[in-house]
Amino acid sequence: MEEKYLICEDSLEGIFTGIYDAYALREGHEHVHIQVGEEENLRLFATYLHILPDPVKTDKVANTLRTRLGEHAYHSICRAAASCYPDKGEAVYRTVVDALTAGSGSRVMENLRNPHVARCFELARFTANEAHFETEFLRFQELAGTETMKDSVLFSRIGPKNNVIPFIMPHFADRLSVENFMVYDENRKLFGVHPARGEWYLVTAGETFVLQNPVWSEKEEAYQELFRAFHQTIGIKSRENKKLQRQMCAYRYQDYMVEFAQKG
Repeated sequence: MEEKYLICEDSLEGIFTGIYDAYALREGHEHVHIQVGEEENLRLFATYLHILPDPVKTDKVANTLRTRLGEHAYHSICRAAASCYPDKGEAVYRTVVDALTAGSGSRVMENLRNPHVARCFELARFTANEAHFETEFLRFQELAGTETMKDSVLFSRIGPKNNVIPFIMPHFADRLSVENFMVYDENRKLFGVHPARGEWYLVTAGETFVLQNPVWSEKEEAYQELFRAFHQTIGIKSRENKKLQRQMCAYRYQDYMVEFAQKG
C-alpha cells in the first residue's frame, strides 16, 4: 500500500492537526506518517500531504488526550512535541495511536517496549530537563523606563534547544505575579509576556525581527556590577574546577547569565 506523509508545521498546533487529519483519513495507521517540516529527499511510491495548523482540530485532539489519557500523559506528549528533534512528529503520532487505538490508555508512557513510545518518552524528558535548568539559570534584568512605559519591566533572554517557554512561564508567573516581565527565546523569536497581575501569553516576532541592545535601568546596572563582583570574589582559586562547572552549568546557559557576562 502507498505510504502517506502528512507534512505539518513545527509546532504543537501543527502536530495535533496532523494527528487529527491522520485519523480522518480512515485508512489505518500502518502506512500513514507525520513529518515535521520538509525533507530534502522525497521517497518513492509515497504521497505527501501538506497540513495547515487548525485551532479547532488542535483543541479537539487536546481535549481527547486530556480526557482519555489524563493530564500526566498529555503533558508528556506536549513536551515531546516541543522538542527540537525532527522525528518528534512521528513519535508523538505513534504514541497517540498506541494509547487510543492499541489500548494503552493513560499508561501509554509506561509502554516502553514500543520504540515510538520510548522515543516520545525520551524527547519529553529532554525538554523537561532543559525547562528545569532554565528555571534555575534564567536571569531577569530590569529595563529602563520610557515615556510610554513608566512601570518597570523585567527582561530575560534565553537560547534553549527546545521550545521551553510554554513550560517555564507558569513557574515565573506564579512567583512574579505582581511584576511585568518578558522572556525572549532568540532561537525561535518567541516572547513569553506577563503583565503584572494578569495572565501570561506568547508573542511570535517576525522573521525580520532583530532584538536591539536593551537599555538597563541605573539600579539594574549597579546590581549587575555588584553581582559580578560577588561571583568573582566568592570562589576559591585553588579549588576552581572548570570541568565540573561545565557539567553543572553548561556553556549554553552561561552565555545568558549575568555573572558570566563581561561588562560592556
